[in-house]
Amino acid sequence: MSNVEAAAGRLKSLTKRPSNEELLELYGLYKQATVGDNKTSKPGMFDMKGQFKWKAWKDKSGISQEDAAEAYVALVDELIGKLN
Repeated sequence: MSNVEAAAGRLKSLTKRPSNEELLELYGLYKQATVGDNKTSKPGMFDMKGQFKWKAWKDKSGISQEDAAEAYVALVDELIGKLN
């Protein structure tokens, strides 16, 4: 199990829900760490949630998967300290 997957598992222990901004940051870092740069096409204009998630990931383009993984784990640890 990678550090990213272990951190994702620890998120389930949160007693409070992260903000939408925090959730999008988590999503973008997770996708960048596990897949790499976003090369998918942008969701349609009626899929607002999909567009926000797509942009959160696209904004991480150019960050190495290793750096994204480190940032993801650090953010998870920060949220666990803040929200538990």
